[in-house]
Amino acid sequence: VQLQASGGGLVQPGGSLRLSCTGSGGTFRNYVMGWFRRAPGKEREFVAAISWSGDSTYGPDSVKGRFTISRDNAKNTVYLQMNSLKSEDTAVYYCAATLKPYTTVLATRRDSDFGSWGQGTQVTVSS
Repeated sequence: VQLQASGGGLVQPGGSLRLSCTGSGGTFRNYVMGWFRRAPGKEREFVAAISWSGDSTYGPDSVKGRFTISRDNAKNTVYLQMNSLKSEDTAVYYCAATLKPYTTVLATRRDSDFGSWGQGTQVTVSS
């Protein structure tokens, strides 16, 4: 599946953004979807995952309560709603897809488990 991410931009601390990622060329509903981010000078960080049905979601403590992942399989799209943004959320955000089981993704939280990646969208949180 090919992925196209969008929705990044510049936002003030405390603000919100919604990222979108649309898939093509595959059966989108079969894929577990995730969002990762890479801040300057840091390793890529796993920030959200959602099961193929959308019934189960995951987010690490660093974003829990602020970021929400969701999907619309009819539109082949996964979203990342980001609220109460902080300067430390500044990063390039990537969506990713995998055919591995959702339980495996949660157990490993490794970017190497994802075979398809979007191009990345920049999120900058600054006043």
